Amino acid sequence: MKTYTLISALAITFLSAQCSAEEGAKPIPVKPEAPEQPMQKVEKTEAEWREKLTPEQYRITREAGTERPGGEVYKQFKKQGKGTYFCVACGNKLFHSNTKFDSGCGWPSFYDPADAEGIVEKEDHSLGMTRVEVVCSKCDSHLGHVFRGEGHDVPNDTRYCINGTALLFVPAQQESKEAKPAE
Repeated sequence: MKTYTLISALAITFLSAQCSAEEGAKPIPVKPEAPEQPMQKVEKTEAEWREKLTPEQYRITREAGTERPGGEVYKQFKKQGKGTYFCVACGNKLFHSNTKFDSGCGWPSFYDPADAEGIVEKEDHSLGMTRVEVVCSKCDSHLGHVFRGEGHDVPNDTRYCINGTALLFVPAQQESKEAKPAE
């Protein structure tokens, strides 16, 4: 019991330190059009990544950080309508809004990726536990973690728990515009 309490206290301390940077976090970027999809692996130097990404995006995607649960980025995510989510670092398509759901965890949650080849799942042994990390298949950016068998009411009982700061949102285009009256 003492070991569990110690591990829990250390994990909370670590997450608190990791999440404190979110106070100055920028919202999820929104673009009117989908970014060009990378056809091959995107490789940059750490200096190039630092130049392309905000400090918070860099901390999360390149250093496997996390944002504070229930923060401003999450509140923005919950208000977003139909559209597609891309990797903020390279533009790779990751998730569609029709697979997002409120899991109650305080981070953006999806039950299925847009394309199974868009993400890679890797075993993660950080924080004294075993989890499955989710990274972008094109640039290896840390996105979050995936959890299975938690009992969520989604088709596959899977929760992709994703850092909103790692996402770029492109709203769905209106398929039909309101018709103007003929003159």
